[in-house]
Amino acid sequence: MSPARTRLLASALSAGTLLLAGCSGTSGTSSASRDSIDYALPANFTPNWILPIGTAAHLNTNNISIANTLWEPLVAYDGSTGRIAWNKAGSVATAADFAADGKSVRITLGDRHWSDGKPVTSRDVEFWFNLIKANKAEWAGYNPGKAPDNWTSFKTQDARHFTLTFDGTYNSQWMLANELSSITPLPQHAWDRTGASARVSDGDRTAAGARQVWTYLNNAAKNIAGYEKDALWRTISGPYAVRSFSTAGKVVLTANRTYDGGEKPGIPTVNLLPFTTADAEKNALRSGTVDYGYIEATDLDQKDRFTAQGYSVQPWSGWAITYMPYNFNNPAMGAVFRQLYARQAVQRSIDQTSLAKVIFNGTAVPGYGPIPQGQASVFVSPAQKKNPYPFSTSAARALLTGHGWTEQGGVMTCTDPGTGATQCGAGVARGTEFAMRVMSQSGSTVTDNMMSAIQSSLAKTGIKFSIRTAPVNSVLSQTPQCTAGQSICTWQLSFFGTAGSWYFPAFPTGDSLFQSKGGSNFGTYSSPEVDRLISRSTTSSSNRAVQDYSAALARDLPVIWLPEPVYQISVIRKGLGGFSQDSLANFHPAQWKWSS
Repeated sequence: MSPARTRLLASALSAGTLLLAGCSGTSGTSSASRDSIDYALPANFTPNWILPIGTAAHLNTNNISIANTLWEPLVAYDGSTGRIAWNKAGSVATAADFAADGKSVRITLGDRHWSDGKPVTSRDVEFWFNLIKANKAEWAGYNPGKAPDNWTSFKTQDARHFTLTFDGTYNSQWMLANELSSITPLPQHAWDRTGASARVSDGDRTAAGARQVWTYLNNAAKNIAGYEKDALWRTISGPYAVRSFSTAGKVVLTANRTYDGGEKPGIPTVNLLPFTTADAEKNALRSGTVDYGYIEATDLDQKDRFTAQGYSVQPWSGWAITYMPYNFNNPAMGAVFRQLYARQAVQRSIDQTSLAKVIFNGTAVPGYGPIPQGQASVFVSPAQKKNPYPFSTSAARALLTGHGWTEQGGVMTCTDPGTGATQCGAGVARGTEFAMRVMSQSGSTVTDNMMSAIQSSLAKTGIKFSIRTAPVNSVLSQTPQCTAGQSICTWQLSFFGTAGSWYFPAFPTGDSLFQSKGGSNFGTYSSPEVDRLISRSTTSSSNRAVQDYSAALARDLPVIWLPEPVYQISVIRKGLGGFSQDSLANFHPAQWKWSS
């Protein structure tokens, strides 16, 4: 459901995250008592990583939620209260005091302990810091110039206080929500080693040592079958421990009886059940064998059936945007994509209002820019709210015919090449057809229906749109950042957003997505002006900065903006509480409770 390279889905392990799908399947047996819960994970979202440091291949949002349940973040953000805010009950830090000049922050840790009784200290945060500093290129949360590059020093005052110094003045809201929230204190006294039989040392305090420790931890995390027995994963700080973790994706969590944080687990055993298809999960709900699961928007006409079985049906809104990236370096169509009028013609051919109403059964809202619009916020600009490019295929056709294109055989064709105001534009050759193809994720009726509707609408403008589908992991691997001369650069459009393409952390920055060298800037969009606006949004304390960024990208169209769906439509057994949905797309087992 959301990209990869990932960081689709938001983010606790990185500054933003792609919702990545895995592949597995099972069904569960409904909880026989109130001592457990059977939770059906979203279809094709198979957990496959336990280490609380995200790497590009393992940013499935469920991995993030599970890791946060075992090792609590330094600063945890949660949107389940109706607004996105620092959830101190689920955090190791209790205070973050920024210097008056915005160039440093002093963190206070709570009086917390690891499951083996050792205290959680500043040294455990330094351990994370050193690992990331030495291995930043392998960390999915890394963007050049951002954390850890902009953290110039880590200084320990005592066991529960440390100071991070920055390379300049930053927006404290952004720093707290997007960078400090990526930190997870790790048990240095148990993990700072280079092998299972090696002794614990201060190896992380040299770059070479930190790389060796990193390799050991990552190799251990790749051994899913060994999670249950590996002592590494028993030293935890969170409300739950792993009882079992199968390679097929079934995970059983058990309450951590030594937990001394603020989110006491209310259900002793949590069974996380993977499913390969949405239909398989829906059948499990129909048969009543799970306590919590998901259905697609196309299934909402069956709502009464689920409520009659003792479930409630609740849309889960996400803090996300949905889009199709253009590949600006594609050798055949890149030159066309680089013409703003061409992107305007495409955008004006997308009837978002109808897509949201018909395809998504009213559970999506139109999205016109880089800031989520499904929830009210101070970040969306008036320009984005207004929609600079309302749907009109006649206006789209006029844009093309006014720039040297003529319809031939039902497809717009460049007949007047050149760089003049009424010509096709730089690099667009005579005879070029406006024919685009998308690599779209498979397995979703909603997505298939949306792509077909877009295909029909674009045809009215004279734009040919062909569709190829593949599992989301294949879509992501086949649509990477690239240069025109590379064999991997043949892709033109990519779609991986059935449940939203990109889930943001609390502050919806664009550094990963649309900055020239952003780690998840799939289409290699580049604009010096947008780069400047993104940088200003992370340093200025005024919301005007991020609104200016919102307006610029609503107008410049770095991608095809599409409706923002809800993250999921949840089906919850009555009597099960604590499921106020987190718009950051995380789940929080410690908050779940049986009321009867």
